[in-house]
Amino acid sequence: MPDTALVLCIVSIALALGLGFANGLNDAANAIADVVAARVLTMRAAVTMAGILNFAGAATGTAVAYTIGKNILRPEELTPELTQYAVIAALCAVVIWVAFSTHWGMPVSSSHSLVVALAGAGTALGGAESVVWGVLTRIMSAVVCAPVLGLCGGFVGMIIGEGMM
Repeated sequence: MPDTALVLCIVSIALALGLGFANGLNDAANAIADVVAARVLTMRAAVTMAGILNFAGAATGTAVAYTIGKNILRPEELTPELTQYAVIAALCAVVIWVAFSTHWGMPVSSSHSLVVALAGAGTALGGAESVVWGVLTRIMSAVVCAPVLGLCGGFVGMIIGEGMM
């Protein structure tokens, strides 16, 4: 019989690959659809640009991955095995949610879904004290503030653009 830790590791890797696939379906469509529909770029040029820029983004920073990996759950509150189960549960939830919402054309953030899924799985397995609520609050405030700031920036850009015409 295979070692439990090995099986959990293989399941985690498979789910992480599934999340990468689901996230790619979601994010690639968001980045490419507008420029192709507006005939600004050809499909080939848009896919090439998205591939290069997605790789560059992934290769240039690890701050988000570090925060999600180290600062959402308190490792001292969960055993290593419970932590692994929390990660597997969170990955399962996010893969299903992102695939479902992308299929139905709903806007979704894979990273925010993962943060909330980790917090939920950690709470279920280790109680509320296993979650770093300060970090979770900062992340969720960004979820609220980012669209508002984007709206304001877009409005200012529109006003400036109209003034130049």
